[in-house]
Amino acid sequence: MSVDFRSASLSQLAHPEAFIHRHIGPDSEQTQAMLAQLGVNSLSELMDKCLPTQIRSSEPLELGAPTTEHQALAELKSIAAKNKRFKSYIGMGYYDTQVPPVIVRNVLENPGWYTAYTPYQPEIAQGRLEALLNFQQMIMDLTGMEMANASMLDEGTAAAEAMTMCKRQNKRNKSDVFFVDVDTHPQTLAVVETRARYFGFEIIVGQPEDLPNTDCFGALLQHPGSTGRLQDLTAIIEQAHAKQTLVTVATDLMALMLLKSPGQMGADVVVGSNQRFGVPMGFGGPHAGFFAFREAYKRSAPGRIIGVSVDKRGKTALRMAMQTREQHIRREKANSNICTSQVLLAVISVCYAIYHGPEGLKRIAERIHRLTRLVAEGLKIKGFELAYNQYFDTVTVKLGSEKKQNGIFQAALTHEINVRKVGEDSIGISLDETTTLEDINLLLNVFCAGDHALDLPALDADLARGDFPDAIPMPLERQDAVLTHPVFNSYHSETDMLRYLRRLEGRDIALNHSMIPLGSCTMKLNATAEMIPVTWPEFSQLHPFAPIDQAQGYRQLFEELEQMLRTCTGYDAISLQPNAGSQGEYAGLVAISKYFESRGEHERDICLIPASAHGTNPASAQMVGMKVVVVACDKQGNVDLRDLEAKIAQHGERIACIMITYPSTHGVFEEGVTQLCEMIHAIGAQVYLDGANMNALVGLAAPGKFGSDVSHLNLHKTFCIPHGGGGPGMGPIGVGEHLAPFLPGHPVQGVPGTDPANGTISAAPWGSASILPISWMYIKMMGAQGMRQASEYAILNANYVASKLADHYPILYKGSQGFVAHECLLDLRPMKESSGVTEEDIAKRLMDFGFHAPTMSFPVAGTLMIEPTESESKPELDRFIGAMIAIRQEIAQLEGGEVTLEESPLRNAPHTQDEVLEAEWPHPYTRETAARPAPWLKEHKVWPTVNRIDNVYGDRNLVCSCPSIEEYQ
Repeated sequence: MSVDFRSASLSQLAHPEAFIHRHIGPDSEQTQAMLAQLGVNSLSELMDKCLPTQIRSSEPLELGAPTTEHQALAELKSIAAKNKRFKSYIGMGYYDTQVPPVIVRNVLENPGWYTAYTPYQPEIAQGRLEALLNFQQMIMDLTGMEMANASMLDEGTAAAEAMTMCKRQNKRNKSDVFFVDVDTHPQTLAVVETRARYFGFEIIVGQPEDLPNTDCFGALLQHPGSTGRLQDLTAIIEQAHAKQTLVTVATDLMALMLLKSPGQMGADVVVGSNQRFGVPMGFGGPHAGFFAFREAYKRSAPGRIIGVSVDKRGKTALRMAMQTREQHIRREKANSNICTSQVLLAVISVCYAIYHGPEGLKRIAERIHRLTRLVAEGLKIKGFELAYNQYFDTVTVKLGSEKKQNGIFQAALTHEINVRKVGEDSIGISLDETTTLEDINLLLNVFCAGDHALDLPALDADLARGDFPDAIPMPLERQDAVLTHPVFNSYHSETDMLRYLRRLEGRDIALNHSMIPLGSCTMKLNATAEMIPVTWPEFSQLHPFAPIDQAQGYRQLFEELEQMLRTCTGYDAISLQPNAGSQGEYAGLVAISKYFESRGEHERDICLIPASAHGTNPASAQMVGMKVVVVACDKQGNVDLRDLEAKIAQHGERIACIMITYPSTHGVFEEGVTQLCEMIHAIGAQVYLDGANMNALVGLAAPGKFGSDVSHLNLHKTFCIPHGGGGPGMGPIGVGEHLAPFLPGHPVQGVPGTDPANGTISAAPWGSASILPISWMYIKMMGAQGMRQASEYAILNANYVASKLADHYPILYKGSQGFVAHECLLDLRPMKESSGVTEEDIAKRLMDFGFHAPTMSFPVAGTLMIEPTESESKPELDRFIGAMIAIRQEIAQLEGGEVTLEESPLRNAPHTQDEVLEAEWPHPYTRETAARPAPWLKEHKVWPTVNRIDNVYGDRNLVCSCPSIEEYQ
């Protein structure tokens, strides 16, 4: 609404709500037009017709007034300034790194990369898919394994997934014991132990030499060890194999530039973190974990695998060859609920490798190792004893007493240095690519209580001459060439790298091109002001295990964000640890399990789940040892309360919880939700409300107030963390007061108010801490008013789209007053019957219009689920609606017999520039119809770079490594 500046007050001119109107797409005029289309007079009236009265919140959110972008950034900058950036030698899988500026600016800070969605529609995701294929090739090369997936959430998760995959794969060894190397990173061990407990596995921790004498189905060995130990594992692995034990090796990518690969030593699975390959520490994340394995295990591998196929015209094309998504296929029988990866971070890490190339990476690794040797030999000259004389970048110094350990630890702190306490009498030191000779000089002075008096250049010359025994003995040295593919040897100047990144980016559709109307995925605006703090060094350069008094800025951020999330959800406590929605589900169910355990109610082992649920729900329940019982849905798509009543009568107090999604996955606000909660609570069970659709509730209704006990919150949906092409994400959980004592803890960095005995969900104590400023900024800038309006406009936009499309496509489910929630389901089954057109045909044809497809066949087969989000303006919604109507008209031509399906642009979509420019045009429709079926495409056109991909060919000819450059051309 405009204000007359002559008569306006100062507060009106300042207009503190400015960001709200940046985030919410429709302006006041567009809003009125959309409300008129729906036959209502106001947003308030629409909310009354959409939401059940009994769940509505009567009080405004206690979030304060909205702030401007600059105000919020200034406030957050003052919070960030409270963090202290000491020099870190803590290691434990986390290292400072130098992110090449060309990657910072053109990937990490580039919305063309961070606002893209998971590459389910590969024809408009060829850039990301190529980057991920490069990632897989890098991991396969460095680990010496036959296959790798496209990344995991973190190293701890990768190790836990390796354990369950080994159990599933190992048919010969019936043991339930899993062996873990005593020198494994403690956070990894904690994640593995938590996962093992609910699968019924016993964890035995011991020296690697003990493995051959242990009867176990699988083992995890750390190489190099967490305290720096290096040893050749070949014989140990060979002996383990003789006893039918599968061996996972956790390793370090930089070390593998110099070390014999785990694959050469016989490993079955190799896991680790990509963090030190150009991904900031960020107080714990987000980072990409890696997962490599034998080809024979490909059907059991978690996560996604990118593969090479061809399009219908024979051109090389990439796709997700395997996304096991076993949580959808096997559901309650699944070993894993992982349904995402860390695409953006995987891309950054492989870009780091591409930019440096094999020679550059080897130089970095050699320099790190040389500086480590300088420290080690210098300390030995000064009379110190090392725990191991074979190492890569980490040495452990034996001091003989806790007093000496504390003395050096405190002396380091006075010089703004963080070292690691190992055991009761040792200090660990881990070096990285940012370490300098000056750093080494100061570090030695700390150990020597003053001037170490060593001639470091002379000592370095002695090392270069070979005057000291090698710290990496010859049998452990890498002999094979790595990263030989041209992609790792072509882009070492900034000019070349810049252009390569731009070429990849240009092959994808992201939110900087057009709306992405995916239902259940909430592709809303990731505002620039929200993203800016992510790369501030005050947030990005902190080690997750730095003393907490050095992270007071983070501490304040966590406390304030937790309070914001409590306010938005109505819960009493929040855990920020889960670093994905799947991890949040798991954490919430573990809390429920621990709660009943504390009450002695061990018989409660059943989880009720509606038939419409996300596939992760039954998978998560199974992972905490619960049995899944499915509750039917009625014809309106609601949970069938009569069937629920029958299931309660049948199972009674064996029921631990029910998992529901609200608003439902069918896109409606179910009116019986409070009755459902009462029925569950009446038998002492708990209500888990999947927070995937929380973006339709904030400010309107609070799950913690209308009956739910726990929810996970998809910060990458409701609270604006970007999808990053399929990750990062965050899945914190909110719980009622009675569940708060059972939130996840951490064995290394204590989380206030938690007990480490509760278990550990993610490798870092606060998950992907460095992206939490995004959600803080979003809530701070929106304030109470904006957060409510975001929910209202999400519902308005969805209902507008549903209303405009209802005459062309049946809307499958609506509420009792004829409205949907924040998303709607188009039922394509009748026209599929009449024309033969599939949801895939429509998805591919939308690419010709410059749009990503809605969600296909979820939660109902033969449907499209559309979620426009509050961020899209009416003109953009109208463009999408126009594209869908034009496609319906093309379907009508098929139904009328005017054209055959095989000759239709629907079946031949998407159309590429190569195809349109060819001299011969084989189709009965025009090139204009093919490539520019809407008038706005004359102003801006995004060309798919490949035609429809042949999935069958890709499945029959599975290739998951980089093809030659010639094949791309």
